[in-house]
Amino acid sequence: MIEQFPAGHDSTIDARLKPSRYGVPAPRPDPAAHTDRRPARDLIEAVVHNMQKNLEPLKYSTLAPSRFIVYLHPGEYARLEGIIPVLQEQTIRALSDEILRLNRRSGLRRWVGRLMGDAEPEIRKAGVEWHVDFLADPDGEMNEGDLLIDSELVLPARPDLGMGERTRRITTAHTGHRTTTREQTVNRLPSGSTASPLARISYNDDSGHHSYDVVKDSFTIGRGGIAYPVDVRVAASPDVSREHARIRRDPKTGRFFVIDLSSLGTTLNGRHVPKGYDDVDGARRENGAETPLPDSARIGLADTVFLEFERVS
Repeated sequence: MIEQFPAGHDSTIDARLKPSRYGVPAPRPDPAAHTDRRPARDLIEAVVHNMQKNLEPLKYSTLAPSRFIVYLHPGEYARLEGIIPVLQEQTIRALSDEILRLNRRSGLRRWVGRLMGDAEPEIRKAGVEWHVDFLADPDGEMNEGDLLIDSELVLPARPDLGMGERTRRITTAHTGHRTTTREQTVNRLPSGSTASPLARISYNDDSGHHSYDVVKDSFTIGRGGIAYPVDVRVAASPDVSREHARIRRDPKTGRFFVIDLSSLGTTLNGRHVPKGYDDVDGARRENGAETPLPDSARIGLADTVFLEFERVS
């Protein structure tokens, strides 16, 4: 926060150059010196807290999210950009140390549990390695001091419960003195399930390869954001819109359609599809334009990420 001067006070007096003891003018006071700055360690602690709150108990282990993306206001990111590699390394160390601490704390309970036949499962990270990225908010949604943490946890299939592999994404937003959490789960049908998917999509993005079974009649695709929850979240550059496209199925005919909601366009087998919205007084209103999808199709998002679509039933 910038220091406030009382009414009538001439702040320029405080910024006058005064000679130092060596006869060289002292530097002007930097207004940023009066700004409250969040210590970088607070970011590390916020990621650890996100991990603590999103543990998933299974029968033989408890899984911790292993992939985190931390979004910062561009001003804060610029201040920390030079130490991002150190920040990543220390965040990973803190996550590993916290799992060790939690496992040591519950060691006695596990020992007692084994005697009683009800052992408390050990905590371990879901992935082979930790992945922690610090990024500047690309969409201009965040105010100074805001902090957004996305964590991802891939949960194994539970055929005994009729559940396939699930990817759970947890978004924790710190805005001012308020903290909110939103959870989103993308399901895949278990192998051998009697239920049939409606279609399948697969794609590669900045975080790797992904494949999903389509099990509902409408879903959105995009980068997502604070105010843009999507069903299929794509890790890509801002060329891909936060809510880029929607795929809709007509339950009567079983046909699929794609609706372009983006700024830079959506392609179907290399051809641009018409935009599904009009700009009206600065607001976007969907206009009903949609393009039929063939049974097998390649959908391009701003010529950046390409989804392979395959109708199943």
